[in-house]
Amino acid sequence: MAAVLEASDVAKRYGAVVALERGELRLERGEVHVILGSNGCGKSTLCKIIAGAVPADGGSVVLEGRSVAFRTPLEAQAAGIATVYQETGLVPTLSVVDNIFLGQEPGKAGGRIDRKARYARFEMLIGRLGKLAAHLDPDTLVGDLSIDQQQIVEIIKALSREPKIIIFDESTSSLDRAQVADFFALVRALKHQGTSMIFISHRMEEIFAIGDTVTIMRNGRFIDRRPVSETSRDELVNLMVGSALQQMIEARQSHRQPGKPVLSVARLSGGKAQGISLELREGEILGLGGLHGQGQSDTLLALYGGITRRGGEIVIAGKQLGGSTPAAALKQGLVYVSGDRGRAGALRGRPIIENLIVGILSKSSKPIAERGKLRAQVRPVIDQLKLKFGRLSDAIETLSGGNQQKVVVGRGLATGPTVLLLDDPTKGIDVRAKQDLFALIDELCAGGMAVILYSSEDMELIDHADRVLVFNTGHVVAEISREDLSEFALNEASLKTAPAHAEQQPAHV
Repeated sequence: MAAVLEASDVAKRYGAVVALERGELRLERGEVHVILGSNGCGKSTLCKIIAGAVPADGGSVVLEGRSVAFRTPLEAQAAGIATVYQETGLVPTLSVVDNIFLGQEPGKAGGRIDRKARYARFEMLIGRLGKLAAHLDPDTLVGDLSIDQQQIVEIIKALSREPKIIIFDESTSSLDRAQVADFFALVRALKHQGTSMIFISHRMEEIFAIGDTVTIMRNGRFIDRRPVSETSRDELVNLMVGSALQQMIEARQSHRQPGKPVLSVARLSGGKAQGISLELREGEILGLGGLHGQGQSDTLLALYGGITRRGGEIVIAGKQLGGSTPAAALKQGLVYVSGDRGRAGALRGRPIIENLIVGILSKSSKPIAERGKLRAQVRPVIDQLKLKFGRLSDAIETLSGGNQQKVVVGRGLATGPTVLLLDDPTKGIDVRAKQDLFALIDELCAGGMAVILYSSEDMELIDHADRVLVFNTGHVVAEISREDLSEFALNEASLKTAPAHAEQQPAHV
């Protein structure tokens, strides 16, 4: 049977940089086809060429037996291809319903928009998503939505075009476990209807839960293609990055011996976080677990001054935190790193070097900064992070997603923090970039730095945390020691509820 879409020997260069050398893909009707590979391997470039976002420099794309070379995304959409990217392209000042039907508004005579028909179609679309979109208000401004809700709006927007092919490029990275389960129910329904889907994810469990076929890419080239049912996690990771690195990834970190307390928090509240108390020691990685959106991120933001605190006491290295702003936290050695590099991390349109030094400049009281000294100051961080780039003067958008996130982490590390607050820092980055990041964190912890790590991936907490505080409805409902850490323990604890009006005691080793 002929494939619905077939790409062969697709190539793309950006000057001297080879983004894609030999891209290959064969997509069958009603198939979920996973593309797997490290950031920078060319998988997103291949998808953007298929979607008309960038032109190819070589090779061919055949859609339903016809050779195509889309010049714009609109041409691809007209041919039945829709794309949902990890970083949304919505207009924040428009409503949900306006964003969904932008450019395809149902009309009346005289060129007027048929608003009644538009709302009726919106209701039909969210009905297809079930619980995933159950509480989505069509009149809410997109800028007022959380990042997971914005991702759901992007999915609805793609469905509104009734596509034959949908490309999901890291579309689950902002969703929690329950939302991912609902999303997969939608994918299965679409598959049953004959829709073909290309799926990019760095979460191995998702690949085996939803994929039919997997294509592995490395260094801009097609490596292998095989049925998901006939492979394993170990085989896939070996194909992606090599067996030696796989052994490093799977080796659990040796147990650290935490030192003296460096951070003490009592009854901290802010956002969803309510009455959080904890103690963090030198060289320790304290994990924050539980279902997505239960107050973990708000705890980190309240500590850093990123959101308003409603109460609580914070002591860093024996001194009361002076002030409630990020600047005050930074001056006392508290650094926050967001995993949402698109909204709260990378400085878009600015050079790599500016993205690296902005933390140093924020902490400094000097009115004049010497560029040479700043470059020398960030050079060790660049080396530690194994950052791959052309020139430091290049815009940050020239980097792969994983290298962009390394820059965001490096910005914080360049300030020499005492405590590092990591808010889902590996969201949407590949296995190799995760390995580099956690290897560096272990090295820094061995030198005495302390870390609070929130991760939406349980295995990251199991592999790297010394203990985990599990959150539910804004409270810490359990503490799990390293020796008791498991997926079962984390899931079981996440279902616990905090006693009404209970005073939380400081969590410590």
